[in-house]
Amino acid sequence: MSARDALEQITRTRTVTASAILGNQVDMRAYPYRLLSIVSHHGIGGDQVTQAVAAAEVLEQFGWELVTVSEFASSRMVYAIMRRR
Repeated sequence: MSARDALEQITRTRTVTASAILGNQVDMRAYPYRLLSIVSHHGIGGDQVTQAVAAAEVLEQFGWELVTVSEFASSRMVYAIMRRR
């Protein structure tokens, strides 16, 4: 998937994976909305929280702020909700 296709999918779903942020696979500068969710679904024993928060910290360097982090035990997914300043 090209970087442009990835950004289109992120824009459509308003969700990006923590691994895409941490792996520097996407450029969020062209993202058109103020709110964004980061999802982490890899790891066990709390690693998803660590990964989501680490991705949130990367985006904070580019004018985003962390609003909340939610962990869904039934799906083993963690969401970090971000807001562009």
